[in-house]
Amino acid sequence: MNIHEYQAKGLLKKYGVTVPSGGVAYTAEEAKTVAQELGGPVWVVKAQIHAGGRGLGGGVKIVKSIEEVVEAAKALIGMQLITHQTGPEGKEVKRVYVEDGCDIAQELYLGAIIDRANDCVTFMASTEGGMEIEEVAEATPEKIHMVTIDPATGISPFHARKIAFGLGLEGKQVGSAVKFIMALYNAIIETDANLVEINPLVVTGSGDIIALDAKMNFDDNALFRQKEIAELRDPDEEDPAELEAAQYDLNYIKLDGNIGCMVNGAGLAMSTMDIIKLNGGDPANFLDVGGGATKEKVTEAFKIILKDTNVEGILVNIFGGIMRCDVIADGVVAAAREVSLSVPLVVRLEGTNVDLGKKILAESGLPIVSADDLGDAAEKIVRAVKEAA
Repeated sequence: MNIHEYQAKGLLKKYGVTVPSGGVAYTAEEAKTVAQELGGPVWVVKAQIHAGGRGLGGGVKIVKSIEEVVEAAKALIGMQLITHQTGPEGKEVKRVYVEDGCDIAQELYLGAIIDRANDCVTFMASTEGGMEIEEVAEATPEKIHMVTIDPATGISPFHARKIAFGLGLEGKQVGSAVKFIMALYNAIIETDANLVEINPLVVTGSGDIIALDAKMNFDDNALFRQKEIAELRDPDEEDPAELEAAQYDLNYIKLDGNIGCMVNGAGLAMSTMDIIKLNGGDPANFLDVGGGATKEKVTEAFKIILKDTNVEGILVNIFGGIMRCDVIADGVVAAAREVSLSVPLVVRLEGTNVDLGKKILAESGLPIVSADDLGDAAEKIVRAVKEAA
């Protein structure tokens, strides 16, 4: 789960991470009030959307008067902000964050992730602040310093000093950085964050270390014990189909292709998408119905796939272990009838009650194509979509 910059800064501040003072505003009048409370003389007005590259897209404005704060808020709120992460359709800005200007002497990068390969939190630091870390990794990987933290012992001051020295900090800056980094680590651990990215991390003219921007991502599986963080979710920033799928405990992610996929099991779903690509097709989604799906759950999954207007064919690939093939077949038939299926449908069933499942499909009277194996299924759906085009 992602949250907005102002929410991330609010959380980090509770753990002792230094951030500029600021406040969120949903209208230009509210932005004016926030600016007056901050006092100036320089303010930054930032569009709040779940995407990076806001500055390059025109979503960050530095202003030097209350009047300019109001004008900036009016320009940003309601605009369709397009960045390299939003796609060409962009995202509507519904709120802005007004914060104090900062005396920037140096811009750095600091990030921390849950490192699955090493089973720990790994810090990444670079002197190339304000840039996409992926670009730095590709062009000048030697400028990225990485420090892993053993979860058994947790972070110690020497870890933080190592990061600070890697960033070229010295004197008072090192002390400020140590406090900042240790606070950041505690925030990650206690909030079940998957990722925290401070870009840029700035050194002020007086030597202080401040998070000028902040991005946080959280483990959805831990939200049951993070009630405060779960309440920060912004449905407006998420795909409506993905939100609807979550209501039925379906794992759905929309993609750019035209072949809808319904599979049980994340690994099998990935393999299904791969083999569709191998046969010259493009998957329209990742959809894992899980191992204990009911007929109703399968029906809803089918309907969610078909709500994507790009879908020109559907491949259902089920291995019946916990999931019974006859339940899948009942759901597919019910959904196809309810939505008046008008695109090719290929179904591959294998496992528990497979013969009964195939019988249900065959006797449904619907134009459902059966497949013997995954390769056969992918070949048939790709061919069917091309022939229907």
